[in-house]
Amino acid sequence: QVHLVESGGGSVQAGGTLRLSCVASRTIYTRYCMAWFRQAPGKEREGVAAIYTGGGRANIADSVRDRFTISQDNAKNTLYLQMDTLKPEDTAMYYCAADTSACLAGNWDRTYEYPYWGQGTQVTVSS
Repeated sequence: QVHLVESGGGSVQAGGTLRLSCVASRTIYTRYCMAWFRQAPGKEREGVAAIYTGGGRANIADSVRDRFTISQDNAKNTLYLQMDTLKPEDTAMYYCAADTSACLAGNWDRTYEYPYWGQGTQVTVSS
């Protein structure tokens, strides 16, 4: 069975930092597209960043490109999202997602590409 478990969310002031973690079951972590999405109240879920665990360039949304960094620790089956210089508009529920090929197909930010999702972790940024 596939499991994705996020952690690391919280409440911070604008300009602050958070690091999200997503621990994946070993059966899916190798050679998968692992991604972070977020969903703010009343808005659609949007792709934030993705990385192919088998190697290759990471993908990241323009809105967070200079502030967020996606990384992985294969030894720990863990995906990270380092979020710096947080803004109130970053407030959302953040989700980890996995798929075999979304990154390679160029569809890393499409929610329908991902069959596996975590339960989410809330990030709240106050001004």
